[in-house]
Amino acid sequence: MIRRRVTALLLVLGAVLTVPGTAGQAQAAGYRYWSFWQSGASAWGYATQGPTTARPADGSVDGYRFSVSADSQDSAKPRTAPSFAELCADTPAKPGTKRVGVVIDFGTEADAPSGEKPPSAPVSACAAVPSDASSAEALAAVAKPLRYNSDALLCAISGYPRTGCGEQVAAGDPAPAVSGTSSPSAGKTAGTAGRAADEGPSLGLFAGVAAVLALGGAAFWQSRRRG
Repeated sequence: MIRRRVTALLLVLGAVLTVPGTAGQAQAAGYRYWSFWQSGASAWGYATQGPTTARPADGSVDGYRFSVSADSQDSAKPRTAPSFAELCADTPAKPGTKRVGVVIDFGTEADAPSGEKPPSAPVSACAAVPSDASSAEALAAVAKPLRYNSDALLCAISGYPRTGCGEQVAAGDPAPAVSGTSSPSAGKTAGTAGRAADEGPSLGLFAGVAAVLALGGAAFWQSRRRG
């Protein structure tokens, strides 16, 4: 009888470990979002601050890229890297202002939300803004409308994409239907904040496994003492 109980408990354990959505399920491929970059010597580097907190100096170049990526290690860079001289050659310096080059890469069709297509070509511009302006203010000067969600994550530049914001993308499904709402607000943006971690097994799962193992162990020792 005891051995039958042990066998039954082990079968329950196996069922728990194969429930859909647990640790055995494939993890998400990444997130669809706007990443933020800064240029140095004509090469892009992933920004260490969000655009709303970064205060670029006169002569800086900021870049934005829309793509699907897991984190900064595999995030796609803007595909063009024009120099400040190229971007702002026709914008003279003025007292009390600074010039910031802005490059916007809308990404590829493969990374676009379902039912949308990115604008055909990247945008390059020179923003003339107050000397204390943030990168977000420089972006707004050349690429309205911008869209933020309720957590102040940058969702859209120049109206792209129309919907969605930093949504998780499952492996093998690069362009699922987008969802979610947004509302404009100032604050942190994609590139340095706001991406949720991949969801793992719930605490309830681990508690259930622990309980099954404990019961199985007790039954096993009982059978040894009676044998």
